[in-house]
Parts: sequence; structure tokens; C-alpha cells
Amino acid sequence: MLEIHFVVEEAPEDGYCAKAVSEDIFTEVGDIPGLHASVREAVSCHFDEGKTLGHFTRKEVIAA
Repeated sequence: MLEIHFVVEEAPEDGYCAKAVSEDIFTEVGDIPGLHASVREAVSCHFDEGKTLGHFTRKEVIAA
């Protein structure tokens, strides 16, 4: 199974930037509710048809 990890950070202007750790995938989104759809679209554009992720697993890491 293909597994891709994204790092999501607040954008300097406004919104959020999501960057894949092991692949050259990047997307920007205005709010958290649109994040899943934006990441799915970026992943589907990056890979050939049929080789996409089946589900999301969410894990938050907060720097203090």
C-alpha cells in the first residue's frame, strides 16, 4: 500500500500549505475544511490513474 505523509503549515499570507514528505506534491488551501479535498486532488494529479490513496489517517504534531 502506498503511504504519503504531508506536513501542513500556516501560510505566511493566509490559509495553509500542505507539502508531501517523500513526494514532490504541494498544495495551498484557504481553510482546514478544504484541506482533504485539496490534498486528494494534488495526489490524483501526481500519480497515474488507479494509484491513489484509499483513506486519510490524521496525526497532529504541535511544536511548542
